[in-house]
Amino acid sequence: MSKIMIRGGDLDLVEYEFSPFSVGENINTLSIEKKKFDLKPDLQPVEVKVPARIHLTVLDMNRFSPDRPGGGGLGFAIQIYTTAIVECTESKTEIDFSREPIIRHFTEVFKKASGYNGGFKICVRDHERKHVGLGSTGSVMLAVGHAMNKAVGSPLSCEDIRLLIGYNYVEETIDGRIIGGFETGVGPAAATYGGMAVMGDELSLVHHCSFAPDKNVFIIIPPTEAKASGDDEFRLLMNRARTLDYRDRELKAYLVLMDLIPALRRNDLKRAGDIIWEMDFRGSKRAEVEHNSFEIYHYMSILKEAGLEFVGMSSVGPSIAVITEKSRNEVTELMKNTGLEIALETKVDNTGIRFIENPGEFN
Repeated sequence: MSKIMIRGGDLDLVEYEFSPFSVGENINTLSIEKKKFDLKPDLQPVEVKVPARIHLTVLDMNRFSPDRPGGGGLGFAIQIYTTAIVECTESKTEIDFSREPIIRHFTEVFKKASGYNGGFKICVRDHERKHVGLGSTGSVMLAVGHAMNKAVGSPLSCEDIRLLIGYNYVEETIDGRIIGGFETGVGPAAATYGGMAVMGDELSLVHHCSFAPDKNVFIIIPPTEAKASGDDEFRLLMNRARTLDYRDRELKAYLVLMDLIPALRRNDLKRAGDIIWEMDFRGSKRAEVEHNSFEIYHYMSILKEAGLEFVGMSSVGPSIAVITEKSRNEVTELMKNTGLEIALETKVDNTGIRFIENPGEFN
């Protein structure tokens, strides 16, 4: 257990107790259980596939913390997937996944919200790219949540599941317990519906649209020794990032409302990219980039100045997302002599959650 001082401004200094807790504790059902669902558990396995996400920026770090989801933000889904296969059991829950505490906790959240008293057999396979800005935790929780939901007769809506994830978002600790995580709601929203999601505070989905159809997406992971999880992430987000958002949050909100959303509506990738480029140097995004070293700005500048339409770092990094009409060979040539390499080639996912008709087998 540790206590961390959080400073957002000259008159904003608070102490936050960074306390792990056991699986099944501190559950927030949002009173969903009061609906009293008529459950119809099915013994047949259910398979769900959900996309990863690129989280472009938070709008105001001062509006969220590990015990308060929100803060606004924007991001989009990509065609890199997490798959969950779930089957109802009489009582015991078995989990085949390396990050078991996170899954076991969310099964307890789901059971309490839905009123389901049985167990589950759960198998998860993700993209295995953890803490590089692709939203592995959120994708896993979303896939498992929808698979459990369908397995018991689909009592919850997509919005119910999305909000339950946001208000019960956790990361695991080294001793097998869990701790509240930072959650804007961007990942679950983008992965649920596909395309680009623009979020307001309290996990509200402000705008959603198809984004960059048929364009190429390249994920570039520059070398860095910075940590993007745990205490390092906490100190970054809740101190310098909050200070910078005090200064720039009004400008960021203006850019989203007056420039970015209109550009998205008319499918203007270059204009959208120019706005994101401006926001990369503003507020909390600046703190996130600098956390990985100023060299990230150097790498992104090379890509942007080479004529790539859309360049932005995902989450706390270090992954850089490039969206362009250019081919892999063209982008590789542009990066020649920079030391950068394409880690992943994909496209935007504009579909979102997929239920697989013929589920695979547990293994």
